[in-house]
Amino acid sequence: MTTPELTLYLAAPRGFCAGVDRAIKIVEMALTKWGAPVYVRHEIVHNKFVVDSLREKGAVFVEELDECPNDRPVIFSAHGVPKSVPAAAEQRNMVYVDATCPLVSKVHIEAQRHAENGLQMIMIGHKGHPETIGTMGQLPDGEVLLVETVADVAAVDVRDPDKIAFVTQTTLSVDDTKDIIAALEIRFPNIIGPHKEDICYATTNRQDAVKAVAPKADALLVVGAPNSSNSRRLVEVGAKAGCDYAQLVQRAENIDWRALEGIRSVAITAGASAPELLVNEVIDAFKARFDVTVELVETAVETVEFKVPRVLREPA
Repeated sequence: MTTPELTLYLAAPRGFCAGVDRAIKIVEMALTKWGAPVYVRHEIVHNKFVVDSLREKGAVFVEELDECPNDRPVIFSAHGVPKSVPAAAEQRNMVYVDATCPLVSKVHIEAQRHAENGLQMIMIGHKGHPETIGTMGQLPDGEVLLVETVADVAAVDVRDPDKIAFVTQTTLSVDDTKDIIAALEIRFPNIIGPHKEDICYATTNRQDAVKAVAPKADALLVVGAPNSSNSRRLVEVGAKAGCDYAQLVQRAENIDWRALEGIRSVAITAGASAPELLVNEVIDAFKARFDVTVELVETAVETVEFKVPRVLREPA
């Protein structure tokens, strides 16, 4: 019996971004410097495989700071934390390392600057997402108002419509925020936006790669976790770009082979917190079932690197 032929279109860039790479390195370097256990508040990044592998090395993941002992280091996740969290750690004389992505920190600084200029903030983001909680927690209650949809813009209750600025969650797609920003600018003509889009380079690059690869393929698989905002957006972008079957898969074992019966081509990408190991696992699963030809579809080359905090580069 002959094996059916299949073309795999591999999107690039895909997978780990500089912020995720840095966050994982921070946990690994903290374990090397201080030994296990090292505590991590929230998942360091949204990927079960990454979290489980760090757990095996001695990282202990907790939801809140009060679950951490005073005498062990604690790391804050790449998504960022409200100001109250490092303040509480300092009060307890804890050693802490902030693994917040520098591009998220940039949004925090922007929000702070606007507040100092007397502006109330509107944040475009997803309610309950750690990044949204962290950004809104940079300022006192009521100073950052959340909008998730165009309808929310009509209902938002501001203090002074002439003293408003907005920021966005970095992992949203450009398409997600476009209509909301337009609605904000209509309702608040004097609203101040970011100097540069807050949507990060990695989110934009991965979405552009999907837009290029999705129309070529019968199906699109995005390797990523269900709680990863940027991975879920990649599925949506692929579907909008003309791919009839776009699905999120955590591992090769999650692929629905029956849904892929009779296909001739599949596009594969990965969210910013998904390791390349899992992409290779998916490729190998296809190679076991098909006569595979792999084609790279590259739309950008990423050279961004973020330094780890100085405390980890100094000897113990």
